[in-house]
Amino acid sequence: MIDLKGSNIILTGATGGIGNSILENLVSNGANVLATGTNDKKLKSIKESYESVKTEKFDISNHSEIENFINLASDNLGGRIDVLINNAGITRDNLSIRMKDDEWNEVLNINLTSTFLLSKNVIKKMLKNKKGKIINITSIVGHTGNIGQANYTASKAGVVAMSKSLALEYGKKNININCISPGFISTEMTDKINKEYKEVLKSKIPMNRFGTPSDIANTVIFLSSNLSDYITGETIHVNGGMYFS
Repeated sequence: MIDLKGSNIILTGATGGIGNSILENLVSNGANVLATGTNDKKLKSIKESYESVKTEKFDISNHSEIENFINLASDNLGGRIDVLINNAGITRDNLSIRMKDDEWNEVLNINLTSTFLLSKNVIKKMLKNKKGKIINITSIVGHTGNIGQANYTASKAGVVAMSKSLALEYGKKNININCISPGFISTEMTDKINKEYKEVLKSKIPMNRFGTPSDIANTVIFLSSNLSDYITGETIHVNGGMYFS
């Protein structure tokens, strides 16, 4: 039985569809969670729904403030961070020859650089605690590529490679770093895909359906728990068989 009671966890991107499901599962398994995002209304809703959850508005693209944010989060969680879940990310889709510099830079800065800086500063805390876990949410397209997403795919592939390096660096220090790579998950984003293209996508998925946010959340719970203590540097693919490495 998984029990996260007493675990102190930071969750970025908590206000999205997958983030909400992760948060719900963390709380139901007894974790102490600090949830962050940039949407005031959604953060307020989280606080109203989960009295035990601490919320903090923070824009992870503000790189110069990430160290201060981690210090604040640590203080709010009683001075110890057990798990960091890097779930926040953005897309700015465009065909490569039309992609503007800021569309490339913004996606790389948030999806890759911010993830690195959050991890770097949390690792400093975890070294003092002599243990910890980092879970990075990537994407199937970081492995397969995708039309119109050269920036997004590069950022997600970069997170996978970065996570492997961090796992090698800090495995001896009892810090586990792993990735979860979702396939097509039913969220507000995929709801916008037209019906015909949805059927095309489903035909490429052996299980013939999109995943649910809870499929990702369940994997997060496993990697957050002591059941995954001997797993590091791995990417768990949650995609209904659409891709496997």
